Amino acid sequence: MGVMKLAGMTLAGLVKQPETIQYPAEEKPAIPGHKGRVTVDVAQCILCGICQKRCPCGAIAVDKASRSWTIDRFRCVQCGSCVRECPKHCLTMDPARPAVAAKKHLDSFEVPERQKTKASAAKESAQS
Repeated sequence: MGVMKLAGMTLAGLVKQPETIQYPAEEKPAIPGHKGRVTVDVAQCILCGICQKRCPCGAIAVDKASRSWTIDRFRCVQCGSCVRECPKHCLTMDPARPAVAAKKHLDSFEVPERQKTKASAAKESAQS
């Protein structure tokens, strides 16, 4: 009885599609509910640090002195807490699959100085 069951499984496996793929040459579509990975629009970032405080695994580092925003992709669990809490909505979840990483590294972004608008310049002069 056990031999017949094993033979049946073996024959069924010969005609079935393989479960594995030749990644990264072939890509499977993203599964439903896949959030993706965190991306940042540095032009909108104000370096408030809320994303860093809300990240449960400590993957984000905001350095106001050097005006940099850094994420450790290997620590990030793609929970989306930083995206939900960002007051300027400069963080988003990108569902596209990233390239395969050959080694561990940090993604660091330089945040440019923001140009003062007429409204903010008028507010500063009124406070002086």
